[in-house]
Amino acid sequence: MTTNDYASYIAGLPRVLAGAAALFRDGEGRVLLVEPNYREGWALPGGTIESATGETPRQAARRETLEEIGLDVEPGRLLAVDWVHGTGRPPIVAYVYDGGVLSGEQFRAIRVQEEELISWKLVEPEELATYLLGSLAFRVAASLDALATGRGALELENGRPVG
Repeated sequence: MTTNDYASYIAGLPRVLAGAAALFRDGEGRVLLVEPNYREGWALPGGTIESATGETPRQAARRETLEEIGLDVEPGRLLAVDWVHGTGRPPIVAYVYDGGVLSGEQFRAIRVQEEELISWKLVEPEELATYLLGSLAFRVAASLDALATGRGALELENGRPVG
């Protein structure tokens, strides 16, 4: 295969979007959610992985957290990887990392990125489905389960555990 053939082969491969987020909690177990201004529903702090720059999912979760809420927190362990089928868009592979339990000082330091976010709030785990749309509610619930049980990272499809 020539270099030109290889480049054509790579250009013709299917596209997959990739994102990463951090799951932050307070001392009472509530989950930190952010409210985007560009779509309905709430989300975890996170966003698109900038693969063109060589960014890894872990680096993206940290960068997006800093950009969106102003906190520079090293992500903990990987909790879940979710393959989300798309309608009218390529599939998404979404990584969720443990952001840890934030201190009162860290919560007071949160500053939302006004270009993308309206607000943030802490939500009880049993109320997450009220705020999170589609498979994201299942993804966050599965990630909380991974934290509670101490299991390794979960493989998910559309937010549901596989296997």
